[in-house]
Amino acid sequence: MSKATATRVTPATDDDEDGAPALPRGVKNYMTPAGYARMKDELTHLLNSERPELVKVVAWAASNGDRSENGDYLYGKKRLREIDRRIRYLTRRLDNSEVVDPAARGDTEQVFFGATVTYADTAGAGAEQTVTIVGLDEVDPARGRVSWVSPIASALIKHSVGDTVMLRTPAGPRQIEIVDVRYEGLT
Repeated sequence: MSKATATRVTPATDDDEDGAPALPRGVKNYMTPAGYARMKDELTHLLNSERPELVKVVAWAASNGDRSENGDYLYGKKRLREIDRRIRYLTRRLDNSEVVDPAARGDTEQVFFGATVTYADTAGAGAEQTVTIVGLDEVDPARGRVSWVSPIASALIKHSVGDTVMLRTPAGPRQIEIVDVRYEGLT
């Protein structure tokens, strides 16, 4: 192969391989206590339970001889690489995390990380929607949990109840009004 046709492939990072959103450069990984606990529990389970069991299976499969056609060995090694990649990812995310307890915020009507915000579209029907602003690793649109770097959270943060803010959407800008702000412990 000539140098002219050779392409340079850059290795993917562990974040890319997991499909997880990358943190903005130089920013802490803000998390709620519940999100931190979930990630810590997953890491503990992988380190203390799943990985050791898989290592036993791989060692047993390796002792059976020919590894080239040994499905238990081949699958075990592949799964072990996946687990190790996930362990590295979780360790890095937890090491870079900043736990913010929304319940400790106190009584305020201003929107910050951890707030549960109810807002209404000022044009049209004005149906109310509620979102909770959480960390990147805690996003769950079905439960109304949005990342603190999402467009809706960016529009709402540092505003208060009664404020009308501009939300930029693919369909064009929308005016939304903040109806309610509360801080509560998340589960």
